[in-house]
Amino acid sequence: MRIWVPALLLAVSGPALSAPLDVSGTWRAESRYGNILGHVRITDCGDGTPCGVLVWFDPTKTRERTDARNPDHTVRGRPLIGTILIKGFERHGPAWRRGRLYNPEDGKTFTSTLQLAPDRNHLRVTGCLGPFCQTKIWTRVAASATHGQGV
Repeated sequence: MRIWVPALLLAVSGPALSAPLDVSGTWRAESRYGNILGHVRITDCGDGTPCGVLVWFDPTKTRERTDARNPDHTVRGRPLIGTILIKGFERHGPAWRRGRLYNPEDGKTFTSTLQLAPDRNHLRVTGCLGPFCQTKIWTRVAASATHGQGV
């Protein structure tokens, strides 16, 4: 009996824990200032964890075309499109935690958590700088509305 109960709990909780972790797709991302940052495509980094790359931004809302505010002076000339914005996450229950979220608007990198909403069309993105945290809700972009590489 003692073996059966944990096995049953594992069988029931296993699918529930793995399903919400798939955050792949293209998301309309908001910056910490509430502006639309652009579209971030999240895929597998190659190790089972999520990586997100900026694939589109609205050229009418930003004049920047390069990563001009990056604290690393050697990459300030790289194009914003293709810049990795999220990486380094660890799986923790129904969320990805302890990842890094880069904001090209100010060049800051935040400790981040990603959690998929039950509707699978909204992604709760929390960024923290020290004890101060802010959460934004990113919305899944329909496949027909996704943009290719470029502005």
